[in-house]
Amino acid sequence: MASAWSPTCCAWCRCPEQAPGPPTRKATVTDGIVPTLPELVGLRALVQGRRGAKLGRHGAHGPAASNLRGRGMEYAESREYAQGDDARHIDWRLTARSGRTHTKLFQAERERLTLVVADTAPSLYFGTRVRFKSVQTARAGALAAWLAARDGDRIAALRGSRLEAPVPPASGARGALRVLDALVRWYAQPPEDDDGLPVALEHARRLLRPGSRLVLLADPSSIAAVPAERWPALAMHHELIVLLFVDPLETSPPVRRLPFIGTDGDRIELGLDSAPVRQRWRQNFDIPLEAIQAMLRRQGARVMVLSTVDPSDAWLSLLGRPHAVQAAGAAG
Repeated sequence: MASAWSPTCCAWCRCPEQAPGPPTRKATVTDGIVPTLPELVGLRALVQGRRGAKLGRHGAHGPAASNLRGRGMEYAESREYAQGDDARHIDWRLTARSGRTHTKLFQAERERLTLVVADTAPSLYFGTRVRFKSVQTARAGALAAWLAARDGDRIAALRGSRLEAPVPPASGARGALRVLDALVRWYAQPPEDDDGLPVALEHARRLLRPGSRLVLLADPSSIAAVPAERWPALAMHHELIVLLFVDPLETSPPVRRLPFIGTDGDRIELGLDSAPVRQRWRQNFDIPLEAIQAMLRRQGARVMVLSTVDPSDAWLSLLGRPHAVQAAGAAG
C-alpha cells in the first residue's frame, strides 16, 4: 500500500493516512505506482475475514452454490419421454432414430466460473492520490480471485489482446495465484498490444457459461466503446459486476489553478478556479460517469465507482445486494 505521501501525490491533495499505526515495511518509490505480487497475495485476508462466506458441500474450500440466471447445466443422458417432462428438452435426434420420444437429462455444474475481465487502457496508468488507478484495479481483481477461491469457484482472467491467451480456469489458491501473476504483469505498465474492452468482452463471451460471475475492471472511458447491445446478454445469463476506476482529480478537482508539466517540459497551468473551465471538466468526467452507471444498472449489472483513495475491498458490498435481473430470473 502506498504511504500517506505517495510519490504519486501532487501538491494539492494532503492525503489522509490510509492505515494508522507503524508501517510494517519500509516504503519504496514504486509503492502505489505498480502492483506487486506480495501486495496482492496479502489481500487474501480481507476476503477470508469477511462475514457471510458461502460454504460448499466440502466447507469453505468446496464447490459453492451459485445464483444461476441461465440453465447452468451440463447434458448427462437421454431417456424415454415421460408425462410431465419439459417439452423444450426433447432429444429430437434420438427421437428420430428410435421412433420413440426421448428427453434430455441435465446435471448442475459442480463449480461456477468467476471470470475477471481486465481493461488495460492507457488512461488507467495514472494517479494523484495514494495509488495509481491501475494499482487499484489490480487490487480489486485480486480480491475477486481470492473470493472465487474461497467460494470453491474456478477462476480465470483475460484482457483485450488478440495475442495473449486468457488465464485458463483453475480452482483454489493455484487458480487465484495465476490470476494475480497476470494482474501484476498487466498493470505494471500499459501493454503495447491493448486492443480495447470490446475485444476483451468478445473473448469473454466464448469462455463464459450460464451462471458464471463476470467481474469487469474498467476505466469509465472504455465503457463507451462497447456496443450497447452487448450488455443485456451478459447481465441476463451471468452475474455481472462492473467496477469503474477513477482518480480524485477527475471527480473532485481543486478550486485553484493547477500546474502541469507538459511532454516538452513546459509548465502549464489549468485554471480550475474558473467556472466555465469547471463546467467543461464536469461535462468530460462527472456527467459521462453518471450516465455510464445509470446505463449499466438499467441492464442489470451491479456497478461501483472505486477511487484511488477508497478501500480496495469496498466493492465486495455489492455481493449482498439483490438486483432486477436476479429477481426476474427467480420469478421465471
